[in-house]
Amino acid sequence: MLYSTVTPHEKRVALRERLAAGGLLRFPGAFTPLTAPLIQEKGFEGVYVSGAVVSAELGLPDIGLTTLTEVAARAQQIARMTDLPVLVDADTGFGEPMNVARTVQTLEDAGVAALHIEDQVNPKRCGHLDGKAVVDAETAVKRIRAAADARRDADLVIMARTDVRAIEGLDAAVARARQLVDAGADAIFPEAMADLREFEAIASAVDVPVLANMTEFGKSALFTARELADAGVRIVIYPVTLLRIALGAI
Repeated sequence: MLYSTVTPHEKRVALRERLAAGGLLRFPGAFTPLTAPLIQEKGFEGVYVSGAVVSAELGLPDIGLTTLTEVAARAQQIARMTDLPVLVDADTGFGEPMNVARTVQTLEDAGVAALHIEDQVNPKRCGHLDGKAVVDAETAVKRIRAAADARRDADLVIMARTDVRAIEGLDAAVARARQLVDAGADAIFPEAMADLREFEAIASAVDVPVLANMTEFGKSALFTARELADAGVRIVIYPVTLLRIALGAI
């Protein structure tokens, strides 16, 4: 077979089952369709499609210049090459709540198992750059509610990312995470946490899985999988590692 024989719905169900079972799921970033089967072969639990990587492949900075069409096309190419669930970075949803709804359905059609939508002002910036700005809580909630309402497959995982920590502090990030869960988020991605204690605070505050972003040269230290699991983290992404290794070799 050219592509995976596991259907998108089956991948979504499998992801939810693994999240419910406990343990830490590791999602390295695939920067091409060719790297997705390699991630599967090496025994990881999922594949990540990074917005920063999609931007970099197009020769663009990670400041919200990519389009839904570009992200969906690359996500589909990667998702169909692996039996693993694919999580894709959907940035701010590419617009207002109605745009968010279209984004969800387009990425759903692309075959991903999960996607995350953030609360930055549109156009956004890389989560580990200074000078970020976030929308107010009402706007952030509307985005996630629109995303949750738009999905046609109830097993598609809608993850909410919040960048509030770097701007307003940990307490604000905890409060925002709770609001996003109440709006329908199936998981929380708290960006740019300072240390393990902060991951523990988020994980203790919500009753959904929490994701950690382990990116080189970022605001967060690079913690081990064991350290993250002990802090209550359920998913870890390594978004740009493979691309950086490849470019270094080139």
